[in-house]
Amino acid sequence: MGFGKQDLDLVLVPTGLLIMFVYHLVLLYRYLHKPDTTFMGYENEGKKSWVENIMKDKEKNVSTALTVTGSSTTASIYLATISLTLCSLIGAWIANSSYAVFESNIIYGDTRSSTMSIKYISLLTCFLLAFSCFVQSTRHLVHVSYLISNPSCDIHASTVELSVIRGGELWSLGLRALYFALNLLLWFFGPIPMFVSSIILVIILHHLDFNSKEYGSEVSQTTKRNGQRSV
Repeated sequence: MGFGKQDLDLVLVPTGLLIMFVYHLVLLYRYLHKPDTTFMGYENEGKKSWVENIMKDKEKNVSTALTVTGSSTTASIYLATISLTLCSLIGAWIANSSYAVFESNIIYGDTRSSTMSIKYISLLTCFLLAFSCFVQSTRHLVHVSYLISNPSCDIHASTVELSVIRGGELWSLGLRALYFALNLLLWFFGPIPMFVSSIILVIILHHLDFNSKEYGSEVSQTTKRNGQRSV
């Protein structure tokens, strides 16, 4: 038996997913052990600085803080709604069992009904995971609003920082689930588009995720320049 087009799914799809998984494992390792080399760690430093400045004069800054957290909460709810809507659409599509579009000869790959079911279930799982992450992100951000608006002075900045960072992490996990869903969506058009998109997506994410700047370096450089000009 020769190597047919149906066998491409057995090679390219696992390879594409492996590339994505390995990249995110490397990113997770650097985030846990060298957070300054990732943009998530870089953003966390900014969030910590923001919380510290807010908590120094909470009564004065509470309206600004609630506006910021409210915007973040709205964005999380919006993406959670989109993820849930897409889950409903995929569920309705599976119930109708109308695979005719993706079972045509135009698609170069495995178009059997069993494979199509795996594609739908995998895509549905990613959207459900994204929905769960965005909902949990919203929960943490709402908790931040309660902590900041609490008139008591017994709340430490570290408690607020933890909720803000957890909300940001869950937001990022939801986005990663959507990135995987994009790959699986292209799988419907064949294993080759899915494999190519995995490589392109990893290259783009590598450019966006990894950081070479030290937090506060731009501010310090600007301060030095202003000092030199004043002299």
